[in-house]
Formats: sequence, C-alpha cells, structure tokens
Amino acid sequence: MQPQMQKQAEPESLTQGMSSKPRWPITKRIAFRFVFAYLVLYIIPFPVESLPFTSALVQKYNDFWQAVVPWVGKHLLHLSYDITVFPNGSGDTTFNYVQVLCLLTLAALATVIWSVLDRRRPNYEQAYQWLRLYVRFSLASAMIGYGAFKIIPLQMPAPFLTRLIQPYGDSSPMGLLWTFIGASKGFQIFTGCAEMLGGVLLILPRTTLLGALVCLADTTLIFTLNMCYDVPVKLYSFHLLMMSVFLIAQDLRRLANLFLFNRNVEAVELSQLFRRRWLNRSALALQILFGLYLIGSSFYQGYQQSKVRGAFAPKAPLYGIWLVDEFSVDGQVRPPLMSDATRWQRVILQFSGALTIQPMSGPNQSFLLELNMEGRTLSLGKRNDPEWKASFSFEELDPGLITIEGELDGHRTYAKLVRFDETKFLLTSRGFHWIQEYPFGR
Repeated sequence: MQPQMQKQAEPESLTQGMSSKPRWPITKRIAFRFVFAYLVLYIIPFPVESLPFTSALVQKYNDFWQAVVPWVGKHLLHLSYDITVFPNGSGDTTFNYVQVLCLLTLAALATVIWSVLDRRRPNYEQAYQWLRLYVRFSLASAMIGYGAFKIIPLQMPAPFLTRLIQPYGDSSPMGLLWTFIGASKGFQIFTGCAEMLGGVLLILPRTTLLGALVCLADTTLIFTLNMCYDVPVKLYSFHLLMMSVFLIAQDLRRLANLFLFNRNVEAVELSQLFRRRWLNRSALALQILFGLYLIGSSFYQGYQQSKVRGAFAPKAPLYGIWLVDEFSVDGQVRPPLMSDATRWQRVILQFSGALTIQPMSGPNQSFLLELNMEGRTLSLGKRNDPEWKASFSFEELDPGLITIEGELDGHRTYAKLVRFDETKFLLTSRGFHWIQEYPFGR
C-alpha cells in the first residue's frame, strides 16, 4: 500500500500552489491589473528591440505613436503648439509626457475591462511571476547597456577640446555633470561596474532580490543626478527606479525584519513559472542565454561605437586646438581685441567632418568640414543652411604651424594658426596623488 500512496501523492504536489494560494483582496487585484497593464505597455517593444533584424518592426511601432501622440496633444489636450519634436536624445520631450499620459489612460481602461471580465479570479500569482520576469529583464537590459557604455567608456567621454576651452560658468548643469564624470575614467568605469552588477544579478532568479537592491541604489543616484543637473532622462530613469521598487516589493517585510526589527528571516521558496520541472529548467536556461546575449551585444555595440566616436576612434587630420596668432580680413589685420566678435581666437578640430571656431567674443561657431589633405583645401558648411559655403586653402609650414586663406561671407580671410598642447590643461594633466600635503582644489 505504501508505494501506491506515494504515487497518488505526486500529482497533488505538482498541482499544489494555485489552489492553495490565498485569495487576494479586491484592492490588491485591481492594483495588480493596473500595474500589469501599465508596465507591459511602457516596456514594449522590449525584448524585440534588443534582437537583430527587428529595426523595421520597431520602427512601425514608433511610427504608430508618432501619429497618435501629436493627435492627442492637438485634439484632446488642446496644446497651444503642435508636437513636432520626437525623442532625439532627450527623453523628456512633450511627446514623451503625452505618451506616458496615453499609457496611463490605456492602463486604466484595461483595468476596468479586465476587472469586469475576470472579477472572480482569486489571485494573480502566476501572472505576477511572468510580470516579474518581464520587468526583470527589461531593467537588466537597461542597466547592462548603461553599464557597458560606461565601462568602455563611451557615455561620458573625456572632455572634448571645445569643453576644455569653454568658460567654466558657460557650461550647462548637464555639461558640468558630463565633464565631472568623463574627466575621471576610473570613476566612470566604477559606476559602469555598479550598473552592470545590478543588471547581471537580475538575470538569475536566485539573485533577483540582491540585483534589485543594487539597481535601486544605482537608479536612485541616476534619477537624483538627472533631477539636480537637468538631464533630460528624468521620465525614463524614474521608471527604472520604480521597476527596482516593484521587484523588491514582495520582500519588503523580510527586509524590514532583517534590517529594522532584528527578527528572524525565513527562507522563501522560489516561485516557478511552470508545474513541470523540465519546463522550469528550460526557462532558466533561456534566461541565462538571453542574459549573456544582452551582455555580449551591449559590449559589442559600445566597442563598435567607440571606434567611431570614442576612445578607439582615429584622430581627425589636423586634430587639436589651434590658436589664431594672426588674422586679417580683406588684407586688414585684426588685432586680438576681446570686443571683436568677428576676429577668430581659436580653431578646434576634434572630429572628422566638423570644425569649431571660437571668436574673441560671443558663442562658438560650429561648421561641417570637408578636408582634403592632398589638395590642401578645406570647405565649410552649416547644418541649418545647406546653401552656405566657405572654401579655404591651407599650408602646413611646420607640424604645429599652419596658415589658411580663403573666402568667408564674401570677405577674403587669412589666419595663421599655432598648435596648442591640450595636455597642459590642469584638468587633464593633474593626475592622481596618494600624498597631498595641502588640498589642491583650484
């Protein structure tokens, strides 16, 4: 009789869980429906956007919102202006805020319909586990991506040459933050490792809580910096912060018992996605493979971009900061007066295809550049005025001395340029010191 009883007990252990879970209060069920609907709507199109050969599909999804959001802004919200600026590096555009409002509205509508059609379900334990999985990997993807782009480093590169010559007080709060982090490669790599750690820990179910705690610390700092330095990623970083909180929520009581009330904390059994063991093992293997793919693809993309615009990119021809030693217009010498907005003070070449002129007074002037080293010519253009052109010929007298001559805005312009050694800037030359007899906070 004993073996027969054991055989009968096995299927009961497999089905135990769904029927034994307590009934959720109605408020909890309604709240879950809303949170589920909103998070899924917000996270889409992940993970499709992370996969190769999906850009066309993702673009169709983006095109849908780029049609809906301006319509909502104009006809429902009656904004005083049309929404024509779409996410472009700034995640805090009017488009983004209206889109979030649309998502909140859709989530509320879905909650009402869901609550009417599914009002008798006692709980959503299984749906909750699937939602945790979706949020886990969405947050992991973001943290791994941000981490990889700091470890390389790429997100906050070393201060550009134009930044080094910019008056300190003219920098924006965001520019100051980027300079502060980019000036120290070690610190940027450290912050990237912290973000990467949180994302990697989220890949495994057993380390999800620890990963969520690390991500909570990371995203709290990120959101605070974005708010305090006016970085236009406030909406997105806030959602990453809330995702971290969501993943921690089910363990808040256990964490309070451990850190606040000095009580025993019992181990909890990990919830499974499926009833069959082989399915759960397969799901775990897929999670690990997808996590490794996220790590590998993030580093690969960062490395490829760094070869174009980062530390691994080749230096542009005539790279450097060039001091304008002599300058004349139509044969008339222009002395270096600080009141002369037309007289050049410096010419900066850092990136291929771009040139910046710093006048004696006023803002820097940025130009498109076509440089012909063999023909010794350079042509300038403007992004916002395709018809505007300027052509110069140049002669390299010495490795650190060149002259350029040509026509600019109908005037014959001549300049003698002397190469400045940018390593002499204190920000890039100060370095690290274990022993300092006095503070050096210049």
